[in-house]
Amino acid sequence: MAERLSTGIGHTVAMMAMNMLDQLQEVEHLGPVGEVRIVPDPSTYVPLPHAPGAAAMLSDLCLPDGSPWGACARTFLKEAVAELRTEGYTLVAAFEPEFTLGRRLPDPAGGPDRLVPLDDSLCYAATGFDTAHDYTIKLIRALETQGLRVEHYHPELGPGQQELSIRHAPALRAADNHVIYRETVRGVAMRMQMWASLAPKPLADQAGNGCHLHLSLWNDTQNVFAEESEVRDGFIGGLLAHLPALTALTCGSVNSFRRLAPRTWASAYAVYGPDNREAAVRVCSPLGESGEPNLELKPSDSSANPYLSLGAVIHAGLDGIRRKLDPGEAVDVDPDTVPGRYPRLPRSLDEALDALEGDEVLMEALGPLRRSAYLAVKRSEAAAFKGKDVAYELFHHLRVF
Repeated sequence: MAERLSTGIGHTVAMMAMNMLDQLQEVEHLGPVGEVRIVPDPSTYVPLPHAPGAAAMLSDLCLPDGSPWGACARTFLKEAVAELRTEGYTLVAAFEPEFTLGRRLPDPAGGPDRLVPLDDSLCYAATGFDTAHDYTIKLIRALETQGLRVEHYHPELGPGQQELSIRHAPALRAADNHVIYRETVRGVAMRMQMWASLAPKPLADQAGNGCHLHLSLWNDTQNVFAEESEVRDGFIGGLLAHLPALTALTCGSVNSFRRLAPRTWASAYAVYGPDNREAAVRVCSPLGESGEPNLELKPSDSSANPYLSLGAVIHAGLDGIRRKLDPGEAVDVDPDTVPGRYPRLPRSLDEALDALEGDEVLMEALGPLRRSAYLAVKRSEAAAFKGKDVAYELFHHLRVF
């Protein structure tokens, strides 16, 4: 074990060219020739209470000589954090995930398996708490054993839908925590002969699962977002300017765009506003006198790679700070009630990928190998689901996410 902590475990470079359907894509330098090492980070060690006797560590992908590999997502976030630090700032973040709890059952008509929700209770209803109680207690205990502090829990709008959030942390730790969280949510469910899906839209006609991203920017001990300032406005301006491209990374699946619809509180327009839950960027009021204000990025879900999404958010915000981008007027209405006034977010994965390819800042930040792999994989997923029925899409996304 001690040796593997430093040398890592050998793996093929081709893994980064594999899409969610296990289909290998042709990407230069990501074929049968080449080796990378999966090098664990001991500081991320956690037990897996749902798998007694097992534990896990998050890892970096390195070249055989130990140097960072150009396709590693965790390295991308590390580099973004370092770049932000050159301007004197650190980012604190928290993911706010939702998931659907139920059982994976065969389709009576012979189609793909479907997710049957645990209950049909009303939003925030006591019956929802009661029905999911045994699962929720086991999940909270597991997360606490792993060092993840639970901030809040409640049943959400959709059938079987749950929301359980983890406390904020520095950017890299927040992304690590979200990976651990996702695996634990699913692992605890499987141990209980249940199924938990964090897919953006596991049920076509019900509320989708978001994973809103909460952000605060710090200069030493000062929260830069605590009041209006050129830096805060620049960060928001950067998010809005890059939002079409960002969406390709924060909403990382075909299924994501089934969720991003107007008047669903998921955000469908590139606007910001104070406590506006239909805005893509919500300026959140602090909780109590000791609370800290933060920004909430709503077009974000758990099909995204958290290292890529959070790293891209940092680059977008930093670009806005450096160029002093003006976010414009805050929006205090549902933007869909003013037709044609506000820009829509991309309506499909392909449209978001087009925006990403046209975004010089994010493409440069991703680097040649990482961006070519991501674009090839995601384009292939968009193509794979074209012409397929809804049941096919829902099954594969609830199975994977």
